[in-house]
Amino acid sequence: MLKFLIWLILFVLCWPLALLALILWPLVWLLSLPFRLIGITFEALFAFLRALLMLPARVLGHKPAQ
Repeated sequence: MLKFLIWLILFVLCWPLALLALILWPLVWLLSLPFRLIGITFEALFAFLRALLMLPARVLGHKPAQ
């Protein structure tokens, strides 16, 4: 909703720039998609490594603080 309101303000102030932003937004999203996938992959990898390193402590009965 906030993005839409900002776009409306931009449309009132400078409509060619607002239309250009409207056209380019899907292209920017497509270009950023591989970086998001890489980020998800690294997050999963680090979670796996943390679980692997903490496994001996969990086997010995250590309970993580919550």
